[in-house]
Amino acid sequence: MQDTLRESPSVNDRVMLVAATGWDHADADATISKVRVLKMVCRRSLPSLIEATLIPSALFYAFLVVAGPNQAMCAALAWAYGSVLRRLVSRQRVPAVLQLAVTGLTMRTIVGLLSGTFMYFLQPVATTMALSVVFLISLRYGAPIIARMAADFCPLDDEIRARPGVTRLFSGLTLMWAGVHLVSAGITFAMLLTLPTATFVALRLIVSLTITLGAVVLTVLWAMRTARSEQLIFAPVPH
Repeated sequence: MQDTLRESPSVNDRVMLVAATGWDHADADATISKVRVLKMVCRRSLPSLIEATLIPSALFYAFLVVAGPNQAMCAALAWAYGSVLRRLVSRQRVPAVLQLAVTGLTMRTIVGLLSGTFMYFLQPVATTMALSVVFLISLRYGAPIIARMAADFCPLDDEIRARPGVTRLFSGLTLMWAGVHLVSAGITFAMLLTLPTATFVALRLIVSLTITLGAVVLTVLWAMRTARSEQLIFAPVPH
């Protein structure tokens, strides 16, 4: 069974973390490798990240240069709604990352069309800071947001979610991502005040991706450490 999990592409594409009951501990360590976890996270999250952030940003920049700011805002928003509509029509789940992106982009576009490009970019700074606060509030009420988003990256069964080590992981990651949002908002605001719009749009994407990817790597390493200490392994997702 262990060899089947390693070799079958169809199984590797549909796996979840479960307790290693009846499995050799050395085998469990072998299955949870840095390369495998990073591949799984990238396979699950990169398409949504590209669809929700990179493509709208590229569309905005292109329309900003060619047509103007209002057209750029509408183009980015149209892409976001199209992504959601495509999933609804095909009866696919809308990822949490895309839901957050569409909600934020809708508010940004309304504010931007009414008030101009400065407010269009200032609003996500405020939203990012608000998200940081929401992450912290979720900790206060014992429902860390990262726990709710975990299914987008690696499904967990109920028994695993309830383990003290895993709940500590979710709390720690929620606190870390609250800090990431706060730092990202601060840097973005500083660039918004000092850079021309076109330069800001291009540089903001690079800075945002750098911060996000760094935080993702830390998240994966932290999660792997917890998975090993809890003796978790990958297993096929039950149908």
